[in-house]
Amino acid sequence: MQTIIGLFEESVKKYGTNPLMLEKHKDQYESTSYNEIRQSVIEFAAGLMSLGVVKGDRIALLSEGRNDWVISELAVLYTGAINIPLSVKLGDASEINFRLSHSGSRIIIISGGQAHKIKTLKNELPGLEKVILLDKPEEMDEKDILYEDVCETGKNFLAKNSEKFEKTWKSIKGDDYANICYTSGTTADPKGIILSHRNYTANIEQARSLMDVPEWYTTLLILPWDHAFAHTAGIYTLIASGASMASVQVGKTPMETLKNIPQNIKDIRPVFLLSVPALAKNFRKNIENGVRQKGKIAKKLFDAGLSVAYAYNGTGWDKGKGLRILLKPLVKMFDKILFSKVRDNFGGRLKFFIGGGALLDIELQRFFYALGIPMFQGYGLSEASPIISSNSEIKHKLGSSGYLVSDLELRICDEDKNALPVGEKGEIVIKGENVMKGYWKNQEATESTIVDGWLYTGDMGYMDNDGFLYVLGRFKSLLISDDGEKYSPEGIEEAFTGQSDYIDQCMLYNNQNPYTVALIVPNKESLKRWLKEKNLKPESKEGQIAMLKLIELELNEYRIGRKYEKMFPQRWLPASIGVLDEAFTENNHLLNSTLKIVRGKITEKYQDRINYLYNLESKDICNQKNMEAINSLISGGN
Repeated sequence: MQTIIGLFEESVKKYGTNPLMLEKHKDQYESTSYNEIRQSVIEFAAGLMSLGVVKGDRIALLSEGRNDWVISELAVLYTGAINIPLSVKLGDASEINFRLSHSGSRIIIISGGQAHKIKTLKNELPGLEKVILLDKPEEMDEKDILYEDVCETGKNFLAKNSEKFEKTWKSIKGDDYANICYTSGTTADPKGIILSHRNYTANIEQARSLMDVPEWYTTLLILPWDHAFAHTAGIYTLIASGASMASVQVGKTPMETLKNIPQNIKDIRPVFLLSVPALAKNFRKNIENGVRQKGKIAKKLFDAGLSVAYAYNGTGWDKGKGLRILLKPLVKMFDKILFSKVRDNFGGRLKFFIGGGALLDIELQRFFYALGIPMFQGYGLSEASPIISSNSEIKHKLGSSGYLVSDLELRICDEDKNALPVGEKGEIVIKGENVMKGYWKNQEATESTIVDGWLYTGDMGYMDNDGFLYVLGRFKSLLISDDGEKYSPEGIEEAFTGQSDYIDQCMLYNNQNPYTVALIVPNKESLKRWLKEKNLKPESKEGQIAMLKLIELELNEYRIGRKYEKMFPQRWLPASIGVLDEAFTENNHLLNSTLKIVRGKITEKYQDRINYLYNLESKDICNQKNMEAINSLISGGN
């Protein structure tokens, strides 16, 4: 299938009465079938055409996940126009302004919860002709038009122009542009990634080569729907399979929406969930907090169950092999009395998670695998539509990013673009129909990223002898030691935060310095809970010294003779630690929209602190600056 429209039409014919969308109204979810969604799509698409939308126009979409999100995107595509999906996490008017003006968007479709973001902006953009409101506001201005009114106009348009409408959508080809997706723009202006209809349909075919998605599958799409991973692995792969998707119940605030997720999971009873590292960590912390609340005996039993499962499962590739088979009865027992109860909190039907993002700490993978709801890690990037590889139920190796999708060529290249043999580290380079058309209005960036049809990902990795891809991090994130050796900090940072209750965030730094240093954001609540167990007061000097010593102890677990000594080369571990009293967040621009740290901005903000970490006195974890930071944190700074 060459186009998204063709794919959707085929699924409507095959699965017309199947539920496609599930949306919660008041106290329960209501389903809408493939046939019903199609009817809404063609009415809205016809309404857009009646407003003068023609092939090649750019129409922006800014909304939380809901039925109208999918209806809106498909409607835009039926007209031959290009959708510009915008992240609901964009809070700065200048960020939205740039995307709308750079893309040349004529219209923006926007939900009530996001409408305030363009209230003043819409009159600053002469090229923005209309604002289609998915929800009725208290007051409207001359550019505003209601979604329901566009649909009503569409019905009238179809009554007189049905042949024109059908001819339009049937004329769309695979090479026609479907989306322009903007990067987070953490180091420069965001780049607009052009993805064609065939980019998407090719990647859907590739994704389905990794695992089967039966039509009875359903999921709750927790990730933002503009997110490349949710877009392809969620929306369109499910549509191609005749399966269904549910949206998270939207609250009055983003925090309220977040709090709806646990109940929504119980309502929907998803068969699988899409996740990213930040979400996985949150799930784990909630699970462990629930166990801790049941008392010390429950916690010891749970930890014992994890140890047995870890030993039995290995990396999944060697699960239950050799002497491991002797542990099977114990694994079954712990699963019945403990882990099955955890799975009940996810609705009882959850088979697995699919993890997006290049890196997910292997300890986190072992944890969910032990619970019987493995998190199969994958790898991709928006420029590849985005799926490149993934682990799956039938074939997986924890710690890897899985095996390649079908019909994709992959090379590992050195700095001179020469292909390297299996096992050697270099840049991941791919070629296939899923590779983007280029960057919108940015020929220079396009030519430096796509060379002879090969997409240079900017990620470092290697292939093992079993055909599994290992992704080690972004080349731009590499640290350089004073002897010129380059190494990726991301796996170390993930381990520090994933394997410690007391460390929330971490950034390592080394720019040709004698040693590596770390900036650490502690977990205030976990530290307070630990102090209470030790009968220490958080505001006392004794308590604050104890907290700093505990953080140092957690990082020392990676040194020779300790628990995680074999995980990383000793020379890469931080020799000096800077404790911070403020978290990295999207609001302070130290996290991007996919919740990854923005190294350049963190380095710029904390340059004086980093310089201090190369002084001798900073080697003492209880130095004055760390004491001041922990005091500020505990007294309410974070």
